Amino acid sequence: MSESAPAGFPVYASGKTDATRAVIVIQEAFGVNDHIRSVADRFADEGYLAVAPHLFHRDGSPEIPYDDFSAAMPFMASLTKQGLTNDLNATTDFLATLGFRAPNIAAVGFCMGGTVSFFAATLGTVGAAASFYGGGVTTGRFGLAPLVELAAELRCPWLGLYGDLDQSIPPEQVEVLRDATDAVSVTTEIVRYAEGQHGFHCDARPAAFNEAAATDARARALAFFAEHLSDK
Repeated sequence: MSESAPAGFPVYASGKTDATRAVIVIQEAFGVNDHIRSVADRFADEGYLAVAPHLFHRDGSPEIPYDDFSAAMPFMASLTKQGLTNDLNATTDFLATLGFRAPNIAAVGFCMGGTVSFFAATLGTVGAAASFYGGGVTTGRFGLAPLVELAAELRCPWLGLYGDLDQSIPPEQVEVLRDATDAVSVTTEIVRYAEGQHGFHCDARPAAFNEAAATDARARALAFFAEHLSDK
């Protein structure tokens, strides 16, 4: 477990470099905080080399309290498609120096990171991706096209995990995304949780956390990666 700058900017890394698979853990709007580090550690416990790039590194890599979303908004607003592309490519380039290829690498993201992990799945640099309540479904964010439009560019299997009680991503939008992803040639799957709110996976947010949904979603993501990633 370490914080270093192997990609040219801060990255939290957890696990062994001789693992057969790697996962890029993409932060929420609140930075690479204790929760995101714990998510990376859990993937490391499952045998992955987990790396969490600091997407706010241009602004000093802040960690924002969960109860101060307004403070996160300027940092989110500073994200761009080119910047995200550069950071994702720098991260996979770093993994390549350790022997990982696209078929060995997954991307998983939460909240803001769920949107970014969907975008990562269009770059051809990862072998599978999962998005936990990734927004921007019908209205683009961070300079990216809406996910329903980006769907046509998916180049690897993708799993979407959404909560029906998420006020920012209503089920109607999720079903539009399902239609869009069902139409592509790669494997896609969307799972909805009837009792899930936005942030249902985050045990650092007691008001949003749903243990049953989080446990099931985490297991599904692990199974999805095990099915679609290569370990060679």
